[in-house]
Amino acid sequence: MWTQIIGKLKVELAPFQNQLWHTALHLTARGLTTQPIPYGGGALQADFDFVEHNFIIATSAGGRKTMPLYSRSVAQFYAETMGCLEALGIAVQIDTTPQELPDPIAFETDTVHDSYDPEAVNRWWRILTSSARVMAEHRRWFRGKASPVHWYWGSFDLAVSRHNGEPAAPPPGGYIYRVAEDEKNWAGGFWPGSGPVDYPAYYAYMYPQPDGLLEARIAPDAAFWSEEMHEFLLPYDAVRTADDPEAALMAFLQSTYAACADLAGWDRARLELKEIPKPR
Repeated sequence: MWTQIIGKLKVELAPFQNQLWHTALHLTARGLTTQPIPYGGGALQADFDFVEHNFIIATSAGGRKTMPLYSRSVAQFYAETMGCLEALGIAVQIDTTPQELPDPIAFETDTVHDSYDPEAVNRWWRILTSSARVMAEHRRWFRGKASPVHWYWGSFDLAVSRHNGEPAAPPPGGYIYRVAEDEKNWAGGFWPGSGPVDYPAYYAYMYPQPDGLLEARIAPDAAFWSEEMHEFLLPYDAVRTADDPEAALMAFLQSTYAACADLAGWDRARLELKEIPKPR
């Protein structure tokens, strides 16, 4: 819920980008960041530090506020955050209803969620960091439109997507789907799990889903098609315990992308680099 509060700062203040890329948070060497957000004649930036466990808001005018991260309610964190923004001269109102959750509780009244486990948070962030390294390596060979490796606070997943340049009819589901899924794309990422998938896993899917995808051969052996989720899944524990975890994740990303792109008839010769250009 804390990350949703900060993500909604980007919704309100960051310039729009296609596929809602402007709303995502990004990894740093210590946690997560909004990156610089334009405000007035300067910029502000909000960072979660999951090494020393602080939340920092800084402005280009030299202002800075630091809040230690410890167990307290969402309502308290929201009040402290908004107080820091006001003290820094940043006037902003956000939608206080959490997104993409059943039975959401408005931030300012949420006294139900009040935990913070520094060790667990640091472990989770280190998983994101190691996963992002492989995802970035996989991304660099794609020359078409592709997202950064970034983190979505609504669905709580680290994600990267590739697009072939063709429009698609968005699925039903409101504004997010209407804007984020209006182009043919492949996406992959890491998700800590919830609902029917009660374990952390890597995922991959293509929208629209091409015919024959359920029969596609993918790697490694632990990966499978989830009919309930309509996507390929690879349990995190299968990667963590593999002889070469990075190779296992790379095989999942590449095999699912190749199967999706081939079945969908993407022009891979146009969209993929044969070698990475080097400076001369």
